[in-house]
Amino acid sequence: MSGSPYRVVDASAGMRWDEAADVVVAGLGAAGVCAAIEAKLAGADVLVLERASGGGGLTASAAGHLYLGGGTRVQKAVGVADSVRDMQTHLMEVTPDPDPEKIRLYCEQSVAHFDWLVAQGVPFKDTMYKGKHVLQPGDECLIWSGNEEVWPYRDHARPAPRGHKVAQVGEHGGGKLMEVLIARAAALGVRVQTDAALRELVRENGRIIGARYRIFERELAVRARGGVVLATGHFTGNKEMVARHCPQLADERVMTQYTPFDDGAGIQLGVAAGGEALHMDGALVTCPYYPPEKLIKAILVNKHGKRFVAEDSYHSRTSIFITRQPEGVAYLIADEQCFGRPEWGGYEVIDAWNDIASMERDLGLPAGSLVETVRRYNEFAAKGEDPDFHKGAKWLQPLVQPPFAALQASIGPNRFVGFTLGGLRVSADGEVLRPDRTPIPGLYAAGACASNIAQEGTGYSSGTCLGESTFFGRRAGRRAGSRSG
Repeated sequence: MSGSPYRVVDASAGMRWDEAADVVVAGLGAAGVCAAIEAKLAGADVLVLERASGGGGLTASAAGHLYLGGGTRVQKAVGVADSVRDMQTHLMEVTPDPDPEKIRLYCEQSVAHFDWLVAQGVPFKDTMYKGKHVLQPGDECLIWSGNEEVWPYRDHARPAPRGHKVAQVGEHGGGKLMEVLIARAAALGVRVQTDAALRELVRENGRIIGARYRIFERELAVRARGGVVLATGHFTGNKEMVARHCPQLADERVMTQYTPFDDGAGIQLGVAAGGEALHMDGALVTCPYYPPEKLIKAILVNKHGKRFVAEDSYHSRTSIFITRQPEGVAYLIADEQCFGRPEWGGYEVIDAWNDIASMERDLGLPAGSLVETVRRYNEFAAKGEDPDFHKGAKWLQPLVQPPFAALQASIGPNRFVGFTLGGLRVSADGEVLRPDRTPIPGLYAAGACASNIAQEGTGYSSGTCLGESTFFGRRAGRRAGSRSG
């Protein structure tokens, strides 16, 4: 990471400290605020350095889903049967490079974590949105937010909805989550300094003992007795890092989501201190074609007229598979019975035809390709089967009712959006680890600048980032707070 403005400096004799705290947290997003609360509850004096003029981070603009399960209050209230074992099995399978200890802890303590959030004042309704949607349009809580019902995962663990949205209408749950948690931190006495840009970590005898930061033109140094927790967000806003590490998002056809300060500061600082960055090519990329959910009964084909994914997959999974097709070209093929107009934009109707052969010809697909694809799909769908991609039986319906429509599903004409998922290697307690897996004393990381469960988009579930940010943020804060005595 040459040319980085972020670095580690060694403490010098007589170095001046402007202030001190037991725990210094960099960032007041979901991970940072939970780290601050837990460190404070552990008896530590906590100072948060927030680079923006207020807290919230990218979470404040998120819908507010947290991936939790194993029998939460909400799951029980709406009659959903779930177990720690099923949740653990599912996460182990969909995570490319799973850490068994982290996943076990996350699943075993998921109910307790939900209860902790409630105890801090975060509201959740005992309700469920039972349709297939990207997010609940109302303030319902529980939703199917991942690939639990998708083959082969449904065969290995009992599927259960685990996306818990904060009780807020539509897309504003993340803002409510941050409002509540920041207020809780303030009530506990957590100190917050805004407009504070962390630039350097200070090291002494191999241990991180403080940080240097800037408030406008002032340069300040803070002594951290227990440690520094990096919770500075992802690196989506750093074009140089994205170009080097994450080709999925370097593609100019993908619109990236980030705040002005998501430049990978925490990752760069952690690497400068001797840490290691993992899964830096991982990203969530998506362009949902549902709702309406009846469009899931349509089929996706590439420029060769061939299907390439189970259409009932989580929207990021189908979207990433689209980007992997030749030239990123794909079409969503529907008949009169399952046709609908996607609510999220894109997927414009190219045209409609009275027969599949005419559609195939006008789209310029290889002769006979789409006709054969639809024929085979219809033959098996009529029997409730899909031997090619194992689409769920409830989404199987022969495409036989004209007119037949082709919707544009390609990357380029459609706006795909995404953000990075890579971050620092950390222990289950948030300790930043060297390549040999030994911890860097006094340095912790959580949230989007740390690598935990969310590693890539095809196995992702909505709520994983906020779930793991809040959970592992708490663990990092608690460990740092316990080392401050």
